[in-house]
Amino acid sequence: MTSIPKPSVRHPGLPRNALGLTTRDYEGGMSTLCAGCGHDSITAAIIQAVWELDLPPHRAAKLSGIGCSSKTTAYFMRQSHGFNAVHGRMPAVASGVHAANRELVCIGVSGDGDSLSIGLGQLCHAIRRNINLLYVLENNGVYGLTKGQFSASADVGSKSKRGEPNVQPPIDPVLLAITLGATFVARGFSGDKKQLVPILKAGLAHRGFALVDVISPCVTFNDHEASTKSYRFTRGHRHELAPVDFIPLTHEIAAATVPGDPVSVTMHDGSVVRFRSVGEDYDPTDRDAAYAHIRRLQAQGEVVTGLLYIDERAPDMHGVNGTIEEPLTRVPYASLCPGNAALQKLQEEYR
Repeated sequence: MTSIPKPSVRHPGLPRNALGLTTRDYEGGMSTLCAGCGHDSITAAIIQAVWELDLPPHRAAKLSGIGCSSKTTAYFMRQSHGFNAVHGRMPAVASGVHAANRELVCIGVSGDGDSLSIGLGQLCHAIRRNINLLYVLENNGVYGLTKGQFSASADVGSKSKRGEPNVQPPIDPVLLAITLGATFVARGFSGDKKQLVPILKAGLAHRGFALVDVISPCVTFNDHEASTKSYRFTRGHRHELAPVDFIPLTHEIAAATVPGDPVSVTMHDGSVVRFRSVGEDYDPTDRDAAYAHIRRLQAQGEVVTGLLYIDERAPDMHGVNGTIEEPLTRVPYASLCPGNAALQKLQEEYR
């Protein structure tokens, strides 16, 4: 998970948290994502959240899979533990980390391709086990590393880089998580840091699986087939010595939501996404009402954001399996592996 190192120079007036650390101490390498990518805004929100929570970087474990989103873990908390897993298999690695050392704060970062296609089964079982994991799903509706094909979260009617409309219904990770019994479900927008930071802090504080689906615009694949300025048109009218992409500088999209009120956000290609934050009277502990509320706003063409569902009574994976309080990484080898005699005695119970 290497990246371009950042310069160590920092302003002496930066505020410090209870550990004496500044937000710069929670940063990682320089981002290699496209300028204006919503994923970098999510990185900034994660940095702000862990800084405000006074989280010691060495007590955190960052997990990711494959895709643009999975590069995010290289851009925050450079002093933390980290593992970049195989495509779609991050939840299995996170399960192992949580099982071995329950004292680590696990932060998993994935994308809509990594989570809802090849990794869908992994995600479902991580939710069932209620792993103590903040699962940040950076959702942009495309496969950014492989030239913008539709992902499983693309809306019906949305157009690809080639101008082709998507005709398949999307998988909504929020509705999926609520249906499977997730104990913490939220949705945010990468351009609304004011709302996203508290959501991430709540997810980190939650004991169990916390899914935060973040709508994160892709700035690279907004061009269309009819444009003479598109990458496809340009490649078709020149002699290409080597395949090279130029990604023009694009500004970050930002917007603030007001509880209960809709807000329209114009994307780089001129399309408009309507967000509506949950109201002050919204009850996030009612699973059925949460599901119905999301579906109702979907029918109105709106994306609901905020803390959508939480269950603080459900046991996490360690509670379900009745494991000891001591992290397994500190249990003596003789206790973890008591020998052949103990193994034979255990096998007798299954005969």
